[in-house]
Amino acid sequence: MALALEIRGLRKAYKDVVAVDGLDLEVGTGECFGLLGPNGAGKTTTIEICEGLNQPDAGEVRVLGETWRTGAKALRQRLGVSLQETQFSDKLTVAETLQLFRSFYPRPRPLEEVLDAVQLGEKRNGRVGQLSGGQKQRLALACALVSDPELFFLDEPTTGLDPQSRRQLWDLIEGIKRAGRTVLITTHYMEEAEQLCDRVAIVDHGKVIALGSPRELIASLGAEHVVEFKVTGELQEAELLALDGAKNLRRKDGTYLLEVSQAHRTVPALLELLTARGLPLEALSTHSATLDDVFVHLTGRQLRDA
Repeated sequence: MALALEIRGLRKAYKDVVAVDGLDLEVGTGECFGLLGPNGAGKTTTIEICEGLNQPDAGEVRVLGETWRTGAKALRQRLGVSLQETQFSDKLTVAETLQLFRSFYPRPRPLEEVLDAVQLGEKRNGRVGQLSGGQKQRLALACALVSDPELFFLDEPTTGLDPQSRRQLWDLIEGIKRAGRTVLITTHYMEEAEQLCDRVAIVDHGKVIALGSPRELIASLGAEHVVEFKVTGELQEAELLALDGAKNLRRKDGTYLLEVSQAHRTVPALLELLTARGLPLEALSTHSATLDDVFVHLTGRQLRDA
């Protein structure tokens, strides 16, 4: 597989923190690759170095076969970048903003084509300051699209958006994937990574702690489901892990979270145990295992609490 991005031994430290600590990654051409982790995990620093916006302390980054030391001018024509937050002029219209960005490239995509791609045709003459948060994010993606880039860097593109706007951005990103472009996306939304990414690297404290497809990482738990329940009273870890199909146990805020291989066998066994112990059940729910469960299994922390 040809590589669109190759990172070797990447390190970046600031005065009070090591943001990236010896990170290695490869992203294949045509792949949608996710950097997944909590705020402060080093995702944005990594992507800024890949975009040529930040300098590493050590390590090497090759983007589309080039380095920023020798191929910066050519790379800027071949990349699309959507930052975590983009500041536009509120007084310009959507069309004027895109025309400005189109002027930066020798062979930009037609304006109407880009507007249609991000579903902003009806807003072409509207001022940027009047756009909603989701529309501004789509405009930021449009500015990344105007050069028809080979590789997109999308840094937490849906943070702060409502569910409908997030879904609209997902549809746009999936359209980029279908066009055969390479996408590197950072996110702390597990469901976003599961929906969009061919492979993900889970990053914590500047290191990759897990790498693979979402399906592979979830399968690595050895548990297809998570049973969450509360009881009045205390249960011992040993007796819960002895239940049919139980794989792992953790607790959070008084709730038991039991990772299981077959929920339809574990739940009846759990109910029998509670009846035998005379412990009233306060709440019970089950869900399929997710990347969030993988992160908790690896770190002992919820992603959003990390």
